[in-house]
Amino acid sequence: MTGAAPNAADQVSFERIQEAAALIKGAVLETPCLPAPRLSQLTGAEIYVKYENMQVTGSFKERGALVKLSSLSPDEKAGGVIAVSAGNHAQGVSYNAGRLGIPATIVMPVLTPFVKIAATRGYGAEVVLAGNTLAEAKAEADRLAKERGLVWVHPYDDADVINGQGTIAAEMLASQPDLDVLVVPIGGGGLIAGMATAAKAIKPSVEVIGVETALYPGMWGAFHGKEVRCEGATIAEGIAVRDIGDLTTAVVKASVDDILLVSETSIEQAINAYLTMQRTIAEGAGAAGLAGLLSDRERFAGKRTGLVLTGGNIDPRLLSKIVVRELARDGRLVSIRIDTPDRPGVLGEIATVIGDMQGNVVDVEHHRLFLNVPAKGATLDVTFEAFDRPHGERVVAALRDRGFVVRYLEIGERMD
Repeated sequence: MTGAAPNAADQVSFERIQEAAALIKGAVLETPCLPAPRLSQLTGAEIYVKYENMQVTGSFKERGALVKLSSLSPDEKAGGVIAVSAGNHAQGVSYNAGRLGIPATIVMPVLTPFVKIAATRGYGAEVVLAGNTLAEAKAEADRLAKERGLVWVHPYDDADVINGQGTIAAEMLASQPDLDVLVVPIGGGGLIAGMATAAKAIKPSVEVIGVETALYPGMWGAFHGKEVRCEGATIAEGIAVRDIGDLTTAVVKASVDDILLVSETSIEQAINAYLTMQRTIAEGAGAAGLAGLLSDRERFAGKRTGLVLTGGNIDPRLLSKIVVRELARDGRLVSIRIDTPDRPGVLGEIATVIGDMQGNVVDVEHHRLFLNVPAKGATLDVTFEAFDRPHGERVVAALRDRGFVVRYLEIGERMD
């Protein structure tokens, strides 16, 4: 899985993207690109969303994988392919290899969530678990590729893969020709390289802006000629790429207008916005484009902006956690600790005050046995819903007016 030589003009072109579009037509869903008025109101831009989370495997990766697999010779197809991935690329390769009758081996780190392993196996691929990281998994994949004579399907640094991903921009501009800017998540760079190539050929005036998580700014560093460090736990694991591609970097430098870095908090906010405003699911990487707009509203204000929701494969438990965290950030879910005398009726009194103020109690923990609670006292941890932050503050003020000692907690905080 070595990087391709950056001979970008010969390998990645609009003509090849058009050929890729014809090849995948009918086999890959042409997802809708629709206006999103509530997101437009939130950001100040006129937003249109390309819903790649609607693909069979839940992400855009099917496009490039199918183009690459279709390019193989009969002997290569019979011999089989290999890929390294802990997520969407694995499923895109295994699904399309199964459709084409190509044996596929996917090497995944041993710590890959079981749901992703099961999904990949479900499409018919042989899954090999090796190493704790993608780098360690790649070492095993290199060994298997040589031993078995398998063809590599690179997740991003391959011309066929890049051309396949470029079909997204062609579809977006066919559906919404008046777009001023495309905002595209960046991992290794295959998606934005293909999209920028297509977009600039169709409409040279359109801006193409990339978005990376600030924890993995590899392409940003290459674009600006700066040394960067890529590390840390990110909610956008789909774009947490340390080693960007050679070919993708050449295309990005030639065709992309700028790259933005976004925080983990802004990605969480974007995931929540897609869920609550668009009633659709975005994984961290899939929401990175919207996170870019939330981080720099002034830059995109009034512009007709196309976002690619690249994938929706997020752990439901993580999604629920994000929703709760966003409710807390907005002041609509309030967690407080109340010191009370240990006497009958206190809990009812507190619940009555909150109810009379139109708050809704959702969780109560009553502590009277811990050593840091007075022997004749008790402590209540109460979580309640409020209309907004000022409403929650009024509820807390009402409790204090009744003589209760109240302090705010972070959601999830408990007694020491």
